[in-house]
Amino acid sequence: MPAVCFYFQVHQPRRIKKYRVFDIGHDEHYFNDSSEADTNNRKIMRKVAEKCYLPTNQVIGELLERHPEFKVSFSISGVALEQMEEYAPDALVSFQNLVKTGRVELLNETYHHSLAYLYSPTEFRKQVRLHRRKIIDLFNYEPEVFRHTELVYNNDLAREISELGFRGILAEGADHILGWRSPNFVYSPSGTSGLKLLLKNYKLSDDIAFRFSSRDWSEWPLSAPKFASWVSALNGSGEVVNLFMDYETFGEHQWADTGIFDFLRSLPTEILQHRDNSFVTVSEALRRFESKGEIDAPHFYSWADTERDLSAWLGNPMQQDAARKVYALEKPILRTKNEALIESWRRLLTSDHLYYMCTKWWNDGDVHKYFSPYESPYDAFISFMNVVTDLELRTREKVNV
Repeated sequence: MPAVCFYFQVHQPRRIKKYRVFDIGHDEHYFNDSSEADTNNRKIMRKVAEKCYLPTNQVIGELLERHPEFKVSFSISGVALEQMEEYAPDALVSFQNLVKTGRVELLNETYHHSLAYLYSPTEFRKQVRLHRRKIIDLFNYEPEVFRHTELVYNNDLAREISELGFRGILAEGADHILGWRSPNFVYSPSGTSGLKLLLKNYKLSDDIAFRFSSRDWSEWPLSAPKFASWVSALNGSGEVVNLFMDYETFGEHQWADTGIFDFLRSLPTEILQHRDNSFVTVSEALRRFESKGEIDAPHFYSWADTERDLSAWLGNPMQQDAARKVYALEKPILRTKNEALIESWRRLLTSDHLYYMCTKWWNDGDVHKYFSPYESPYDAFISFMNVVTDLELRTREKVNV
């Protein structure tokens, strides 16, 4: 002990192009920017595929071949998968080849990486089914474990996931939820029977995802032997170390010249130097380890920002207004039975659109700005609301509401 559980989130939204008020009623193509801007979805997917997906999958493939004990888990959003099909089929094939090894697990999530559960449980269940269908179609694989968008979680969501038949769910190992307890054990969500919960070890995960290249960090430079020693130090005080992070950490957020690929390439060898260490997928961790007790989370929390709450997406009036307006379209747009309109609406439900409207300052604000393709949160809000207004007009034309 402990077992290391690597879980990687793979996601790319359909970014909305700059959509002016004069475009309302004249342009129904919201995601087709072909300029050099960062709202060009083809350009961004190709860039991320070249910098992250292809080289990192190459390293993961080498590690799977070199170490029979090595295993990883992925959750790949539906909107990322369909963009790989369109713009980066080589990246999709590389993920398919990893899954074929039998030592790579895939998780279920909402197809559109949305916060639909907060506004419409019915739409939430539809998106879970859509994503499951996509995973089966592309990978011939049926997921057993669920991860919600950005690890947003509470007791009610856990009960919903239990009723949908999943064996487990992931969440952030937040201090205010754990109290004195450790994230390095398996738990059970409060109010469920049979469902198990894996919690992110945010300190060790963020050492790789956020601090790896920071020269202001006292532990810089982070080497594989040093990180492996931190994992081995948990022997006797934990059963599973859950390293959850964006896959884009490798090559996209932490560039190749930081040494991140050499670190990843060396890490399994160093972790396996300790004879009690091992690797597990998320479902293996749930099977191998018994629950050490219940986790009670009456309120939503997530893995985003310092607050670990919903404020990354719903923290200011712009975000709240945008969310209310787009989810209010659900019933009329479904009445149209127009697949193109419904798909455009679902693409607007992707949580990233709300994330780009965040107006936080300091470190959290810098992270939001780094990920946003817009010059400001207000530009993101203006384009989004103009598109919603256009979609609303087109819906009215179809159903006369």
